[in-house]
Order: sequence, then C-alpha cells, then structure tokens
Amino acid sequence: MDNTKNFDGYANDYTVGRPQYAGELIDYLYSENNLTESSVIADIGSGTGKFTAQLLVKGSEVYSVEPNADMRRVAEKELSSYKNFHSVCGDAENTNLGERSVDFITTAQAFHWFDVQKFRAECARILNDGGKAALIWNVRNMSDPVNQELYKIYTKYCPRFRGFSGGIVKDDHRIKEFFDGKYDYVSFDNPLRLDRETFIARSLSGSYSIKENDEGYEEYIKAVLDVFDRHSDNGFVLLANDSVAYTGSV
Repeated sequence: MDNTKNFDGYANDYTVGRPQYAGELIDYLYSENNLTESSVIADIGSGTGKFTAQLLVKGSEVYSVEPNADMRRVAEKELSSYKNFHSVCGDAENTNLGERSVDFITTAQAFHWFDVQKFRAECARILNDGGKAALIWNVRNMSDPVNQELYKIYTKYCPRFRGFSGGIVKDDHRIKEFFDGKYDYVSFDNPLRLDRETFIARSLSGSYSIKENDEGYEEYIKAVLDVFDRHSDNGFVLLANDSVAYTGSV
C-alpha cells in the first residue's frame, strides 16, 4: 500500500493547520546531540516543512526528504529563501541520500507511517559514525475536553481514524523496536492557540480526515465548529498539546 497517496490534496490544510514544535524541543535536540551550524540533518517525511523550518533557523544543512509531490512543492515554496535547505524526493526506505552523508536524522509526525525495520536500515546507511535519530510528535493532551470531544467526532465521521498520531502511544512497541529498546524520551508543553480558520484546518490536515466531496462532510464540519464555538474565548481555542521526542542510536 502506498501511504503517500493519503496526503494528496492535504498540503494547504497542513500549511494552515499544522503547528510548530516547542522551541525547547529544538534546543534540546541541539544541546544533547552536539548539533551546530555545520551539522548535516536529514528530516524524513518532512511534509510541508513545518519541522524542517525550525532546524533551518538554527543554521544547519537540512535535507528535507518527502515522497508526496504536493507536500514537497509547498515546502520548496515556503523554504526557498534558506540557502541551507535541500528538497529531496525520497521516502523512509529510500531517502536518495548518500551513504554516511548526515550527522542526525529527524522525523516529525511521520514515523507511524514507516516500515520500522526498513527505515532503521536506511538510517544506519546514511548516518555518520556516532549519528543518532529522533522520532518527534506533537501529541494531544487527552485530559483536555476539547481533544476528547474531537476524538469522538473523528471516530464517528472519519473511517480512517485510528487515534491521534496514527495510533502511536508513549513507548510504543514500534519505537522500542526501532531503537532496540534504548532511547531517551523528553516532553515539552506546547499549547496551541487556534482561531476559527486554523481550528478547522487542524482537523482537515489529519490524514484520516474526510474531505469536501465525501459523505457526511457537512455534518463533520458542523460538529467541529460546534466544539470551537462552545470552547472559544475571544475568538480562540487553547488546545492542550505536548511536543515529544525519542532519541537514540540505530
């Protein structure tokens, strides 16, 4: 099954609706892994470049590896001003990067789509000696009633919904398999302040989300907007969210 097709037509909603990651998380990755402006990083499954952009600001050379053409075109448009940005058509199993060509690997909001062992083998191939990988997510805090209500809506209207972050849970068996059980875990508070447009786009950016021509779409959007209207304060909803990372050798 070609999972990249799941993201056709989602690029605009990704650009509007997907949040950045906690700045403390970026700082942690750099300080704990001796990353500098001279480091070479591969951001795999990079989508429209939300996480890539935060690495580029640090000055490192970043190879943004993305198989979906729509997502890749948006990233190229958004990030073209960075001389340290390199767009690559590739995927988790075949990045099209050279052997031992990068110092660090990141994948944000994408690992749950990968074949664990094939991705692990590709990481081992392209990493320099001593290089590490980081698996990163923005994770919804399920103690938040807004997230609880949205979960019920997605379960009702979106046939492909299997839980947030593709069903990945803390210390998921796939994460343990990838790192052979040896990794570090960190979590940083990253609440999302969303206006009406961004709140809708956040829902529509999910790979599981139904689209405008799908059955039940109008009822779906109405339910999402009802959540916004009941929980908004001065035109915004605060969505409880954490930026988390698992880092280790492969």
